[in-house]
Amino acid sequence: MSLFLSVLSGLAAGIISGMGIGGGTILIPALSIFLRIDQHVAQGVNLLYFIPTAIIALIVHIKNKSINYKLALPIVLLGIAGAVGGSALALVIHASVLRKLFGGFLFLMGIYEICKKNPQKQKK
Repeated sequence: MSLFLSVLSGLAAGIISGMGIGGGTILIPALSIFLRIDQHVAQGVNLLYFIPTAIIALIVHIKNKSINYKLALPIVLLGIAGAVGGSALALVIHASVLRKLFGGFLFLMGIYEICKKNPQKQKK
């Protein structure tokens, strides 16, 4: 059963990643809730999973000329700095606290997505 859940989690996360939403929103909860994997390990697995999916997405977006390099460069540099800081911080936070922080983040992002204004609706 755990192999089936792993495969299903990976497939769902891949589909979500391909849509540009971020597979971690599916993968981390699936690993920690259904497979009972520690939050730190689930986040590590998500980071490892992210590398090949990001490379594929990057190749597709470069091919389609849909990258604004001027905008991307500072975001990438600050993202690297944030990843280093966040990784160091995650190592000192207990897994239960980390799980709650991640859950709170997902909750707030869900509320934001529900409440944000749709620019296409405003034009009509």
